[in-house]
Amino acid sequence: MKSKINFITLAVNDLEKSLAFYRDGLGLSTKGIVGTEFKGSDTEPSGAVAFFEMEGGIMLALYPRSELAKDAKIKDKVKSRLEFSIGYIAESRVEVDNLIAKARAAGAKITDPPHNRPWVYSGYFEDPDGHLWEIICNPNSNT
Repeated sequence: MKSKINFITLAVNDLEKSLAFYRDGLGLSTKGIVGTEFKGSDTEPSGAVAFFEMEGGIMLALYPRSELAKDAKIKDKVKSRLEFSIGYIAESRVEVDNLIAKARAAGAKITDPPHNRPWVYSGYFEDPDGHLWEIICNPNSNT
């Protein structure tokens, strides 16, 4: 296996609502929901999914939680909001503040507002399905 990730799929409860959050609220570019012609059944997943092409070639996918469980042949169970977090490196403190504000306006729950930590300036929010995002700026870095 090569050391790369091509896409990250987030299990969502409401595909339309999550699509609106990421597309309209956060401003990510997408072709919308695709694969709707694949209907699925009680045991086979449907194909409806939304993709967002991120910088660096990674794709972010939103897929209904029930369909992802069927696709992976696992039982859906109660999830933990601490399964993982998604990080976004901002260029400045102002960008961190602006992105957290944009997420809040889009309906995100701010779990920790931006503030200085010993190592970075960052804040956290949860998307409509509880996926945890950290918006980070290293004020001591040139990146």
